[in-house]
Parts: sequence; C-alpha cells; structure tokens
Amino acid sequence: MKVAAAAYPLDVFTSWTAYEAKLSAWVAEAAGQGASLLVFPEYGAMELASIGGEEICADLQAASRYISNLWGDVNALHLKLARAHGVHIVGASGPVIEAGRITNRAHLYAPNGQMGFQDKQVMTLWERDPWGVEGAGPLKVFDTEIGKLAISICYDSEFPLQARAQRDAELLLVPSATDALEGYWRVRIGAMARALEGQCVSVMSSIVGEYPLVEAVDVSWGMGGIFGPPDEGFPPTGVLAEGQMNQPGWTYAAVDLAAIRHVRQKGRVRNLAHWDEQSDDSSLETCDLR
Repeated sequence: MKVAAAAYPLDVFTSWTAYEAKLSAWVAEAAGQGASLLVFPEYGAMELASIGGEEICADLQAASRYISNLWGDVNALHLKLARAHGVHIVGASGPVIEAGRITNRAHLYAPNGQMGFQDKQVMTLWERDPWGVEGAGPLKVFDTEIGKLAISICYDSEFPLQARAQRDAELLLVPSATDALEGYWRVRIGAMARALEGQCVSVMSSIVGEYPLVEAVDVSWGMGGIFGPPDEGFPPTGVLAEGQMNQPGWTYAAVDLAAIRHVRQKGRVRNLAHWDEQSDDSSLETCDLR
C-alpha cells in the first residue's frame, strides 16, 4: 500500500467552509496519488482557532476551548472524506477539554465509518507550563483493514517503552510539531529508532512554516518522512522516503506488510524478539577506575 505523510502549513480561515475546502483538497490529492493511509501532524488543528478571530487566537486557553468545541464537526468531516476516498486518515491533533483537563488528541478515521483516538502521553515543558496540557492513557493499537496501527504523538516517540507497549503495531504513526530544527531531528531520530527496535515502519508528519496568530505553533520546522528497519526488504539507511525541509506537501512511500512480517520472523537481526534479553539496572555494576 502507499502511505502519505504531510508537511502541513497552517492557514487563516474566515469560515468553516474554508477549512473544509482545504482539508478536502489535501485528502483528495493524496488519495489521487493512490495513498491508502494519510497522516497529518500534531497540533495541525490549531488553525481552526482562526475561525473564531484574532482575540481567540491570542488567548491559548480560549483557543483550546474553541477548538475542543469543534471536534464533533471535525470528526464528521474526516469520516466523510475517509469514506468518500476509501482511505484511513490520522487527523491533525489538537486540544480536547474533558472534565476541565486539556489533552492533546489525534483521531484515526477509517473508511468504514469507525473512529478511534490516541491521547499524547508525555508533555513537553511548554505544554505543561504555560499551556497546561496533560497526558492521558491508555496506549492503543488499532486493528484495521490495512494492518495494525499505533499513534505516537511527537515527544512520545522519544520514549522507547511506550512503543514497546505498542509492539504489535506494524506501522507507528508519528504526528509532530517542532519549533526548531533540533526539535525536528529529535523526533525523527526517535521515529527511526522505534522502527529499528520494533522492526516496523514509522510515518512522521510535521507542521511547517510560520503562524504568528497562535503562540503554540508560531514557528514550525519539519517535513514528511517514512522509515523502516535497515534490514532485508528495506533501504540500508532505513529511509523509505523523506520530503524537503519546510516545503509543504505530501511525502509518499510504498509499504509492504509482508516485508515487515518477514524481518520480524526471519530478518538478519531480531530486535523485537530479543528485547527481553537486555540487561536492566538490577544487573548494573559500577566500576571505579580512578
């Protein structure tokens, strides 16, 4: 199957209709190229605050509440597009407020009308303060018609035990939003490391460009990338495809589930199977050579 990872610029909208037109065009483009799985980035939903006007955008808490109230319409639109094009979509994540708590949620939409979501687990320093976003479990694996999928939102991809808990997934989807080049590389290195350890394919999407209306996403660096284990049936570098830094658009790669299953069972290395052979801190010995 073909997988599409977005390098997604945020826009200013004066109406819901304008947002609907943008999202419809992006989905139609990827589906027209034969993609069956589309991955949008972390906090791409923050552009929805612009519908509420500049005053909403300037207040991060107000923007979070505004976007949280739109999720019913956002979900309905994504499900409509998934069904119309016969694709699975990881929608751009954004704030959801439940019981007074803000979480960062990414939804997975299937063409059969089913929907699931994954909340981010570990918050960055800025998400914690001043924004007040909180982590929420549980971690999930989604069994779909195109394989077993899991979502690891941005910073979460830098924590291997979380991906280990999702180890049944054949594709690990990594929506990201990073405000500096080093942030992009931290997440990319995490995504590639998780593909190595889990012998799976990771799909990283990014916000790109400037968006001064909303402080949380005022500057973003990134590009689309699709990575696999450097083993039989995959490129020696592990890079199936990558975009160009800060250039909007889709990055595509063909992904063969049979190749993933082959390296897990008969690859030249068996990282997934050999995980439990690692030493833990109970066997650590400190050697004084002073």
